Amino acid sequence: MATSAPAFVANAEWFGQPRGLTILFLTEMWEKFSFYGMRSLLVLYMVKHLAIAQGRASWIYGIYAAAVFLTPLFGGVIADRWLGRRTAVICGGLIMAAGHFMMASENLFLFALATIAIGSGLYWPSLPSQIDSLYAHDDPRRKSAYNVYYMGINLGAFAAPIVIGGIGEAYNFHWGFSLAGLGMIVGLATYVAGARYLPPEPMRRSALPAIEIVSSGPSQTGLTRRFALLLAVAGMVVIFRGAYEQLGNTIALWADQSVDRAVTATLAIPVTWFQSLNPLLVFAFTPLLVILWTRLAAQGRELSSILKMVIGAGLVGVSYLLVAAIAFWSQQHEVRVGWLWLVAFIVVMTAGELYILPVGLGLFGRLAPKCLTATTIALWYSAGFLRTLCAGWLGTLWTPLSDGTFFLATGAVALGAAALLGLLVPSVAHMERCA
Repeated sequence: MATSAPAFVANAEWFGQPRGLTILFLTEMWEKFSFYGMRSLLVLYMVKHLAIAQGRASWIYGIYAAAVFLTPLFGGVIADRWLGRRTAVICGGLIMAAGHFMMASENLFLFALATIAIGSGLYWPSLPSQIDSLYAHDDPRRKSAYNVYYMGINLGAFAAPIVIGGIGEAYNFHWGFSLAGLGMIVGLATYVAGARYLPPEPMRRSALPAIEIVSSGPSQTGLTRRFALLLAVAGMVVIFRGAYEQLGNTIALWADQSVDRAVTATLAIPVTWFQSLNPLLVFAFTPLLVILWTRLAAQGRELSSILKMVIGAGLVGVSYLLVAAIAFWSQQHEVRVGWLWLVAFIVVMTAGELYILPVGLGLFGRLAPKCLTATTIALWYSAGFLRTLCAGWLGTLWTPLSDGTFFLATGAVALGAAALLGLLVPSVAHMERCA
């Protein structure tokens, strides 16, 4: 069984949190620097450098992103049963780094994307599955740990489009992709150097007798019901992410083609820089939300995780309705959209993101059986296989539809996800209270 780690909480702290949390989000920060940096260039690289048609490029983007989110389901099982979480992180990170370096060659383009997807399968579920073991069960910091982690990793996502995207767009795409590979190496070095601050490995799932697995956690019936509800939540998030993932797909094309990015007569904001605004706002908004939720919890009025997710999906839907309205207006008046409207869209969308994505990850992490933590978190990530395919399909509608019509349809998708999540509120909220 998993070994508890109160010693990490009591004796090894930075910034009021276990040192292991800092090591984990610094490691993930560098991975996100690589992932989002490459993503910020991907569609532009295919359309502008490889001369791939926009519709096909959107499908390649969607299939790649779907594969990145599907492989963690297999990687989580491998980590829980055989490799262990630390070995899975190191192996996955090395494979991802190799994939980023291969992106520097046009001939290896598709093979490089497949390599990154395979590495992410081992890496993604194995890193955050170590968070809960840093805390004692009754530690008041435990519930907000995933929000702190999410805030930390967005530092990498903020820097990625500026550094990797800026270099790739202004100088050479291949230099940008190589820089993404270097970021993965730095992240792995951080993880290995901070290994002494991380929780002990739990016993492998394959090493536990069947009677111990059942007796050490929920009953088999309760476990099945728990996974069924989590699977339903993941299914609703599939629909939500179809809209959310447009930020790195059609939103980039809209910013390039229809947004007036001029600041002065000679200076325009690069397209990729707008993608840095999202993680910057995550970093700015998260402390405010944590303070708000902590105060509500002290008063016994904090919303359940699933209700927060409903609000988040709704806010993202509203953000797309906002941008649809301004797109219709600009088309009617035959003018380009001012870049401040794009900023307003990202602000509202980010507020919604914080109510659904880190909250959902934390819900899966807290409700996971100890011997299946990586597998349970992999379920959250692997739902992205369908949701990014949905995003890729939705992206193919960009060319045949007008900008306003496309964004109106995308907003309807997010609002539909909010309505479906709302149906799960009673059951999931009860499950969370009983956990």
